[in-house]
Amino acid sequence: MRFKDKHVVVTGGTRGIGRAVALAFLREGAICHATYRGNDAAAESLVEEAGDAGERVRLAKFDVADHDATEAFWQGLGETPIDVLVANSGIRRDAVLAMMSPGDWDAVIGTNLTGSYTMSKFAVQNMMRQRHGRIIFTTSPAGRFGFEGQGNYSASKAGQVGLMRSLCKEVAKRGITVNCVSPGFIATELLDDLPDELVKSYKKSVPARRFGTTAEVASAVTFLASDEASYITGATLDVTGGL
Repeated sequence: MRFKDKHVVVTGGTRGIGRAVALAFLREGAICHATYRGNDAAAESLVEEAGDAGERVRLAKFDVADHDATEAFWQGLGETPIDVLVANSGIRRDAVLAMMSPGDWDAVIGTNLTGSYTMSKFAVQNMMRQRHGRIIFTTSPAGRFGFEGQGNYSASKAGQVGLMRSLCKEVAKRGITVNCVSPGFIATELLDDLPDELVKSYKKSVPARRFGTTAEVASAVTFLASDEASYITGATLDVTGGL
C-alpha cells in the first residue's frame, strides 16, 4: 500500500495503459483521478473493475489539449494535494507526411504533447505548495527511432522527452521529480487497427518476440512514482522488450 490515501491523476486513465496504471495505484491504496475525453462506457467499467476500490475513483471528462478545460479541472481540485501526475493521454492519426492533413497533425500534437504541457503546468503549481510530487509522461520509442507514417506521433513523443528534460531541472529543488516511461509495442486497442502482417513484423523486431502487457508498463510507472525512486529525475525508463 505504497500510495495509501495519496491522490494520483492519470490522464487517459480509463482505457489501455492508463487504465492499467489507474488500477495499479488503486490496488496500492491511492485515490485515483482518472481523466478521459469521451468514452463514458469505458469510464464506468473502470469503476466496476476496481471493485471495492471503485469508491476511490474520481472520473473527470475533458480534453487535455484544451487549456481552459484543463485549468478548470485543476481548479476543481481546490486545495487537494496531488502526489502523482501520469500524463498518459495519447492518440494516433497515421499517414505519410506528404499526405497528412493539418487536422491529423494538430490532433496528435494537441493530445500527446500539448496535453502533457497543460497537465504538468497545473500539476507543478499544485505540487510546489507541498514541495513534493511525481510527474510521469508516457512517451514512446517512436520519439527516438521514428516510424514510417507516424511523423506526427513521433514528433509528439520526442517533444515529451524534451519537455521532461527541461521541466525536471526547473522543479528538482522543490522535491518534484519528472520522468518518462517509454512503452514499446504493448497489447492495447491503440494497435487494433494495424494489419496482421505489420503486427507480425513488429513482433519480429522485438528481441523478446512478444508485445508487452499494460500491467508491465503500470509496474514501471508505480516504481517511478514511489519513494524508492526519489533520486530518479530526468530519466526515460524503457519498457520495450529490448527494442
